[in-house]
Amino acid sequence: MKIALKTCLIRTWRASDLDSLVENANSPQVWLNLRDQFPHPYTKRAGRTFLRHMQARRPETVFAIDVGGRAVGAIGFVLQKDVDRVSAEVGYWLGEQYWGRGIASEALGAITRHAIETHGLTRVFAVPFAYNKASCRVLEKNGYALEGCLRRSALKNGQIVDQFQYAFIADPSESSRRPPR
Repeated sequence: MKIALKTCLIRTWRASDLDSLVENANSPQVWLNLRDQFPHPYTKRAGRTFLRHMQARRPETVFAIDVGGRAVGAIGFVLQKDVDRVSAEVGYWLGEQYWGRGIASEALGAITRHAIETHGLTRVFAVPFAYNKASCRVLEKNGYALEGCLRRSALKNGQIVDQFQYAFIADPSESSRRPPR
């Protein structure tokens, strides 16, 4: 998969992304904004495991954010199951040196459209930590609405923290054109 944007390219992961992946993922500031399954420190071993998992994943739902030919972050979604199968949870991260350039905002808009169009979704949602103001702003800039605060719902870095729930709702008038899943 490949989506060319002004600030970046969203594409399939490659084995050759290992060094750039580790370089950009191995940051305490990146880790503080992600779930604990994202390791810190981020080692080459963790990177190789991740890349093997991504190359085997079907359907492909997690992609590299490429700037200048280097994988500098990731963006993807988790398709929900059972009665929630019309929804997906989106997540993303970007290497620190790429923050503040509009890359995450542009990538999120593109991946939201891709998820809805490819998988027949009615809803894409995100659950950032409430302290992650930058991520909340990225969501809001892409039409995600704040649905609520999940008070004291997570444990991160030894602290109980709040999370926000944001959602993007697909235009119902386009539902007849979406493929069934």
